[in-house]
Amino acid sequence: MQRKAYVPGAAVLLAALLAGCSGASDDGGSPIDSKGGDTGTTAVAAQPGKYRTLPEACGAVDHDTLDSLLPGVRQLTDPAQQETAYEGEAALTYDTDRSDGCSWKVESASATDHLSVGFERVVSYDNAVSDDNKAEDLYTTRETAADLPEPAPSSTDASSSPSGDAGTPSGTGKTSSSSSSSSSSSSKDTAGDGSEPTPSGSGSPSETPAALQPRVLDDLADQAFLDDKLSTGSSTARQRTVTVVFRTSNVIVTIEYAEQPTASGGVPDSEEMQDRARKLADVLAGKLDG
Repeated sequence: MQRKAYVPGAAVLLAALLAGCSGASDDGGSPIDSKGGDTGTTAVAAQPGKYRTLPEACGAVDHDTLDSLLPGVRQLTDPAQQETAYEGEAALTYDTDRSDGCSWKVESASATDHLSVGFERVVSYDNAVSDDNKAEDLYTTRETAADLPEPAPSSTDASSSPSGDAGTPSGTGKTSSSSSSSSSSSSKDTAGDGSEPTPSGSGSPSETPAALQPRVLDDLADQAFLDDKLSTGSSTARQRTVTVVFRTSNVIVTIEYAEQPTASGGVPDSEEMQDRARKLADVLAGKLDG
């Protein structure tokens, strides 16, 4: 009989303990939330980039394009050597879906040409930063490092200048569109003394027609720029390197096209090399979108 009287007391004690654990807090607030302060809002991760894979770099440039960029390929008489030249040399990479590249180097009777193509797929590991935004930051760093000159003034700006002479370069070495047109055509002819061709009216061999200066490209992908550098010195042939970098979504593409003439004092043609590099950039941008 005594055991029966004890059991209800224990049950009352247990019930009181359970009520204390599940009831309201001491200050009269709501019951304890097992989510530890979760307000009900969920952080949304930044959107991933458009691209998950990359084109094969060595297969991204067709034979016709390589014939244009590397004239020496067509001068090779051995079919095996020609096929090797077309194949190019793949860049070392551990993940072709993140980075891939290829390079070609071919000698001709008049010059040695070098081409390299690189693809980089950018992935942001920060949930607050999208792949596209991360790629944009990396691209901007590249463009800033290129130190592009200020854009040349338009023909309207030049014609309204105080001097009234639209054909005279300003103090910064920039020319109007009318003088640039004539300068561009004259730049195709190599000067007899081996120096770089100069715009008409320009007294410095280092100046380049405004239309051919390093610049931002507004009609290529999401962002793009072109750089054009000529090696210093005049005692030997001078190498010109044209670089095109563009971003489309979370992929950055880099093209480097260089030429060094065989003849001492030779200067590669800027307009011709830029045109070839731009056409290749358009092809590669199409392959990404395709």
